[in-house]
Amino acid sequence: MSELHERHRRVIPNWLGLYYSEPLELTSGSGSRVSDASGRTYLDFFCGILTNMLGYDVPEVREAVQRQLDTGVVHTSTLYLIRNQVELAEKLARLSGIENAKVFFTNSGTEANETALMLATAARRSNQVLALRNSYHGRSFGAVAITGNGAWKSSPLAPFAVHYLHGTDRQLPAFAGMGDAEYSAACVQDLRHVLTTATAGDVACLIAEPVQGVGGFTMPPDGLLGEYAAVLRERGALLISDEVQTAWGRTGENFWGIGAHGVTPDIITFAKGLGNGLAIGGVIARGELMDGLPGNGISTFGGNPLSTAAANATLDYVLSHDLQRNAAELGSMIINGLREAAGPLAAVGEVRGKGLMFAIDLVDPPTGAPSPALATRMLEEARERGLLIGKGGLYGHTLRMAPPMNLTEAEAKEGLGILADALRAVSEEASR
Repeated sequence: MSELHERHRRVIPNWLGLYYSEPLELTSGSGSRVSDASGRTYLDFFCGILTNMLGYDVPEVREAVQRQLDTGVVHTSTLYLIRNQVELAEKLARLSGIENAKVFFTNSGTEANETALMLATAARRSNQVLALRNSYHGRSFGAVAITGNGAWKSSPLAPFAVHYLHGTDRQLPAFAGMGDAEYSAACVQDLRHVLTTATAGDVACLIAEPVQGVGGFTMPPDGLLGEYAAVLRERGALLISDEVQTAWGRTGENFWGIGAHGVTPDIITFAKGLGNGLAIGGVIARGELMDGLPGNGISTFGGNPLSTAAANATLDYVLSHDLQRNAAELGSMIINGLREAAGPLAAVGEVRGKGLMFAIDLVDPPTGAPSPALATRMLEEARERGLLIGKGGLYGHTLRMAPPMNLTEAEAKEGLGILADALRAVSEEASR
């Protein structure tokens, strides 16, 4: 065990896990690559859990941050006007598609989701919240309460009355063999049944990830969240789209992940990639919802001059370089390549994804049961070959990958080759 690892174990909580049998310390980065303390370089296909959206050391972002640092003003609080914040809010309001939108900035996706829940419950005067099974919305008290994945529920206590809907669980026997339309119809019927039997009729909102992050990049069939929203709006309930991982064109098809569902949400939450490594999150909502809170509010660090300088530069780069198109084209190439490579491999269950957001399930070859052990082995095999990837899923058996959105075609092919080679090695080992 390294000296730094020993120090980490003494002072950092044991529930804050580390990847790899010999954890990495990343010390430098450039483009889509990072180097560790020993000097070894890796192609990064996980990017700080989708947070280094443009990779590392991007001149446009670095220069924007440096210009702000040169002013000597890193922080002022929301008690003062912040030009970078206003300019960023104007861009996000315009891009959101939400009518008369206003923006509130936070430091993380957790804070953003807490704020969105506060807006919805205040507007509806109800603490009843709907969420999806296998969802994850953050690590705070309220966000944990609405998370539909038992491995991430740190507390049994809850400030909300929560009911969980179907949407990404079509592997269950009740839905076996169903196509998208039949499964969606069953889910909508179940929503109506939940509203009739389990709620008091005044549901505040549904919060949903268009693609579930921690859940293993599982996703509802296109259009389902729009069908849910139509049912809920009959009763005045709101739709919150948790875009912490799916925003900025990452799915390739749409700028916001919710675009696949044919509906404009009442509230959008965002974080992660917008600051390309600097902490920023936020909420976009209709003006009357945002202004409807009865109490005072501030965001001490949210939307500070430094993070919004980085975010403005990052967003401008995404738009000017048409990275949504890049995500669509390279994502399709990688996903199709992985499906081809996985075809004959008994240890691979499913390959799925949209754009530069894709996943592989690892299963036990004799039984087809989820195999967290093989997923862990796959992380090690990929690392040995010079590629960093992530892990997740309801059973911990899913490999998650989300490369920088400015990934090049050569890097995409390199990563695909490493993944295919590592999958073959793991599958051969598991089948012995």
